Amino acid sequence: MSRTRVKICGLTRAEDAHLAVALGADAVGFVLWSKSPRVIEADQAAAIARTLPAFVTRVGVFVNASPDDVRRVVREIGLDVAQLHGDERVADYVGVAAKVVKVVSLGDDADVRSAVALPVEVTVLVDAVDRERRGGTGERADWTRAARLARERPVILAGGLVAADVGDAIRRVRPWAIDVSSGVEDRPGIKSADKLRALFAAVRASAVTVGGPPMGEDA
Repeated sequence: MSRTRVKICGLTRAEDAHLAVALGADAVGFVLWSKSPRVIEADQAAAIARTLPAFVTRVGVFVNASPDDVRRVVREIGLDVAQLHGDERVADYVGVAAKVVKVVSLGDDADVRSAVALPVEVTVLVDAVDRERRGGTGERADWTRAARLARERPVILAGGLVAADVGDAIRRVRPWAIDVSSGVEDRPGIKSADKLRALFAAVRASAVTVGGPPMGEDA
C-alpha cells in the first residue's frame, strides 16, 4: 500500500499552513466561499500560498462559483487544484487551468455509481452529507460506501476525521488521500498545533500498521 496523502483544509493563517507542511501535508486548502466560517479572501490566500514550498499543492474550495470566477481566482492565488463543493457540472470547469476535485456525498448506492462514472481526469472527494454548510461539519462520511468507491478509483476521504479515528478510516476505506479541517481546529479557521501533530502521528502509525511505508516515503 502506498502512503496516504494528507490535505489540511480551511486554512486562514500562514503559521498554520507552515506547520501543516512541516509535519508532512501534501496539500493545503483555502475556502473561498463567503458563507463558510473558514472563508479567506483571495488576496490573503495568495499571500500565504506564495510562502509555501514549490511541491505543496495549493487547493481552492468553491461552492457553485461560475467557471469564469474559478478561473480568475485560480490565477489570482496561483492554485493547483479547484475543489468543487457545490452542485457544479464538472464538464464546465475543464478549462479553469487547474486540476479539478469534485466533492460527493454517498447517501445511497446510486451516489456511488454516479461517482464512479465521473470523468477520469476529475478526482473524487467523499464528504458527509450536508447541503447547507458544505463541509467542515465534523460529521463522518459513509466509510462503507467510500471503501466501495475507493476500489474503483482514487478517493480523497473527508468528513470529521480526527487523530483518534483516522487510522481506522485509512484501514477501512484505503483512500488515496485524506482531507482534514475541523478535526485539527481550536475553532473554525484556527488550527491547533497539538491536534495537527497528533493527526500526522496517527497517519504515520496507520501506514506502518497496514504494511505501507512510513509517511514521507514512496511505496
